Amino acid sequence: MHLSDLRTKIPVEVLEILQNEGIDELRPSQEKAINAGLFENKNLLICTPTASGKTLIGELVATKKIVERYGKTVYIVPLKALANEKYKEFKKRYNKLFKVALATGDPDQEDIYLSNYDLIVCTAEKLDSLIRHHAPWLKDVAVVIVDEIHLLNDPSRGPTLEILITILKNMLKNVQILGLSATIGNPEELAEWLDAQLVQDDWRPVELKKGIYFNGEIEFHD
Repeated sequence: MHLSDLRTKIPVEVLEILQNEGIDELRPSQEKAINAGLFENKNLLICTPTASGKTLIGELVATKKIVERYGKTVYIVPLKALANEKYKEFKKRYNKLFKVALATGDPDQEDIYLSNYDLIVCTAEKLDSLIRHHAPWLKDVAVVIVDEIHLLNDPSRGPTLEILITILKNMLKNVQILGLSATIGNPEELAEWLDAQLVQDDWRPVELKKGIYFNGEIEFHD
């Protein structure tokens, strides 16, 4: 599937930005996500290898919802360093189209200024704080993207993330949730809990090979 095939599904401004960045052909996981209902407000659990294009799947639906004024997008990441990386990436790409914010600061602050932003990148802990402070703009969230969603199994971060997702599902009846991960041990069970379509694919941009290094030589195995 070529990006130009989406001209009736995503705003022309988004299409032009992506094409200017050299994105012409969609990767297998991206096409599967679209066919699974990405643009029909379906919850999706994307389980594909690293660098297979999971982030762009989230961008496609987030930019559509923002530009067409359906609502804001919250992009949840587990670490501040990753939040900074995604914030810089999104701001560079979409700054002329809508406003991108980074929210990783003091958990005791309400950060009312976020009501003026369209795409908010934050950690789970920060979003938990914003919910507890009853941030008024949360009612305007149309899409929630959970990066590294397999961390639901993490003893330290998992409980907060699970509670967050549960609260958001109850608070925002029409919210669309996308879970992104390269490694999920029980994807079918997690998809059922999210009430989501499971999208799986094993394509990766660089072939992964296994081998043994010994005495300066690598012996690869099929």
